[in-house]
Amino acid sequence: SIQPVYGAQHPPLDPQLTKNFIKDRSKASALPMKSKKASSFHEFARNTSDAWDIGDDEDEDFSSSSSLQTLNSKVAKATAAQVLENHSKLRAKPERAQSALSDMPTNCKVIKSSSEAQLSRTSEEVCVRTPLQKQQSLPLRPVIPLVARISDQNASGAPPMTVREKTRLEKFRQLLSSHNTDLDELRKCSWPGVPREVRPVTWRLLSGYLPANMERRKLTLQRKREEYFGFIQQYYDSRNEEHHQDTYRQIHIDIPRTNPLIPLFQQPLVQEIFERILFIWAIRHPASGYVQGINDLVTPFFVVFLSEYVEEDVENFDVTNLSQDVLRSIEADSFWCMSKLLDGIQDNYTFAQPGIQKKVKALEELVSRIDEQVHNHFRKYEVEYLQFAFRWMNNLLMRELPLRCTIRLWDTYQSEPEGFSHFHLYVCAAFLIKWRKEILDEEDFQGLLMLLQNLPTIHWGNEEIGLLLAEAYRLKYMFADAPNHYRR
Repeated sequence: SIQPVYGAQHPPLDPQLTKNFIKDRSKASALPMKSKKASSFHEFARNTSDAWDIGDDEDEDFSSSSSLQTLNSKVAKATAAQVLENHSKLRAKPERAQSALSDMPTNCKVIKSSSEAQLSRTSEEVCVRTPLQKQQSLPLRPVIPLVARISDQNASGAPPMTVREKTRLEKFRQLLSSHNTDLDELRKCSWPGVPREVRPVTWRLLSGYLPANMERRKLTLQRKREEYFGFIQQYYDSRNEEHHQDTYRQIHIDIPRTNPLIPLFQQPLVQEIFERILFIWAIRHPASGYVQGINDLVTPFFVVFLSEYVEEDVENFDVTNLSQDVLRSIEADSFWCMSKLLDGIQDNYTFAQPGIQKKVKALEELVSRIDEQVHNHFRKYEVEYLQFAFRWMNNLLMRELPLRCTIRLWDTYQSEPEGFSHFHLYVCAAFLIKWRKEILDEEDFQGLLMLLQNLPTIHWGNEEIGLLLAEAYRLKYMFADAPNHYRR
């Protein structure tokens, strides 16, 4: 059975470090290898079984492991401690690299490219808050949220609000304040991204949760929120009954695994909210019930609706500071919007997950048309699309992208007809081809799987998502209306 891997939740793998590590480990490894021919997926899965878990093994010594099976988590740990150092050293001039590294605690402004201006600012924050005595003492958990803040939409470090963005925001406000919001126009405006200030109400409208008529919205919200908490009163106590115990147990296990490096989602109160949302959805949809991966789909809605009440970075916000009424509103709205999303892709989660099987097959056939070289490279090293793309479809790329990128991506998905079911296929194809050079550089099965499960997107922002969506739209325009666009 295919199990979830937490690739994008870990720090990015340093390509050079990973390649050297794989080579060194391959020489010393006691794993049986027939020859240079690629091993089978089943053999690879057995030998890397612990890569599917996210147990807290932070205290283990990286150098003490002698098995290739800990490669995923160990390389992630090793590179996490070098995130800031690597960026500084790579961007600095060769003759100044060493001095820049030694001055890191007091001088962090060594990053040159505009795409890393935001990283530079967050590096300064790390330096101010926690003076680094030694590089190896850099803690794992504080670094990642600072580098990959949910609110940092622009990786380029652009000004918070340009003239164009102010004009767009005003356009949204006019649409949303009209007596009957023009949903077609709202979708058109939302496709290139929704301003943070109006995203909560826009998402409610685009998902079909709120009516377009202004006068009906308040009553609709009140009625739907009361209806959700009616479900809680009616069904939630049944989680302890025998026929629901397995469902609740699986939800209870998966909740702490949801965005494990973001403090917001580790708060007990937030985890209780997620448990209620997922359990109520599961027992109201017996055809599918709860399936691993659905827990991820709550998080973008929760963050967006939380941001309506929180101005600072939500990832470190203590939700106990909010009133009970506000928390109830966020919970109910997250439930209903997630339900609307899942209504369109429920065959992804019914028995045998036929929706995902079909989408992965469609992706394979589409890539064979778009980039035959990449397709043949996978065939040469016996890489099956299901081995990496199952997660892309099951989790809507949420494990591959930082959460801020998922939120931006969903702006477009909710604007696009059948965005989560149909357009997502073209986004996955564009996402795969984005890494064609790195894919073609890997010349063995294990290297390809490690790359595809740990793609370096941790510093992505609006720029990268915008380019990805533009390429996906181009692919859709070229292939979607062709009768045999999946087949030669």
